[in-house]
Amino acid sequence: MPDKPLSQRETAILLLLMAEAREVTNPELKEQYGVEIEKQEREHLLELRLIDVGKKGQAYTYTLSDGGWLMAAKIFREGLPKSGRPAGRVLEASLRAMVTGVQRHMQQTDFRLAEIFGREPGLIPTITKVPVEEPSVAEVVAEPTAIVETPPASVVAQSWDDIETTIRKAYAQLADKPNAWVSLTLLRPHLGDAPRDKVDDALRRMITQPDVHIVPWESQKNLSQEDRDAAVIIGDQPKHRILIGA
Repeated sequence: MPDKPLSQRETAILLLLMAEAREVTNPELKEQYGVEIEKQEREHLLELRLIDVGKKGQAYTYTLSDGGWLMAAKIFREGLPKSGRPAGRVLEASLRAMVTGVQRHMQQTDFRLAEIFGREPGLIPTITKVPVEEPSVAEVVAEPTAIVETPPASVVAQSWDDIETTIRKAYAQLADKPNAWVSLTLLRPHLGDAPRDKVDDALRRMITQPDVHIVPWESQKNLSQEDRDAAVIIGDQPKHRILIGA
């Protein structure tokens, strides 16, 4: 938690911006929720780097920063601090119920906050099937016999265990400290000629091991196309980084 704890209102503002997951202004918040972010709250949250502030005309704009997403995730992990003020208890009770319900859903589905509240369309591309015209019998007869190239023996011989060993070695080389997160964008080029599908299968097997964690980025607005392409799909979710450790 920050040196100066968040007030009950600031915690509520943080979770409100998380739920909105977009740029909002005070007039919008006033119209939709009947609340506004006051100057001292804006300055404190900005000082803690929990929000990003801009300007749209005469109105301030507010979005949750990467630090804000991390703080929101911490609130969902550890729960809300209790309030000693009677006026804050109803707000606290409603927020606590929301946090508990969402946390239960996250544990059951392995979703992350950015996936639950994010407004970005799904990252899994939709493949459109294009109808293929069947060739005539004459065309089939005239078609030359295809020559199937046999992949190198080194590729054929690679088992899941071999690829897992390669992944673990590459992670150890890239991690700058124990229990560090390494993006799959950086990891994949260090896996040699291991086929993409076998690497993905190995990652899906590894995630069941207690020392392996593979998750998406909490905030996905800054993901590059390279990051998206490097993701592994696990449980219909793109996951972008790996941690191997405790």
